[in-house]
Amino acid sequence: MQALSFILADGVTIKVGSYVLSFGLDFILYLVIAGVVGLIAEYIVGWRVPLGIIGAIIAALVGMWLITQLIPITIVGDYVLYGVPLIRAFIGAILFVALWHLLTFGLTRRRYRTV
Repeated sequence: MQALSFILADGVTIKVGSYVLSFGLDFILYLVIAGVVGLIAEYIVGWRVPLGIIGAIIAALVGMWLITQLIPITIVGDYVLYGVPLIRAFIGAILFVALWHLLTFGLTRRRYRTV
């Protein structure tokens, strides 16, 4: 972990005029974990959310928020990695992707090839 913090230093800082955005290592790792959790949730449900990896990250973040803040559940032995409870994150992301699938399944059109 020491080598990783040496490579990334304190994170990423973006300056635009007088406006400064600063993303620390914890926020970047939170997004990486959300991306992995979102992709695994899409694979388990068998349905892809729009926008690719960005959609998977958003689905995982919303799912994590649902299960940890809105409907708090407690799971004994839940592994926490950089502040992210992994089992609850997986459950929340799977529920959100499944809910997204149920709400948008009839809205997609299948294109058929005409011969």
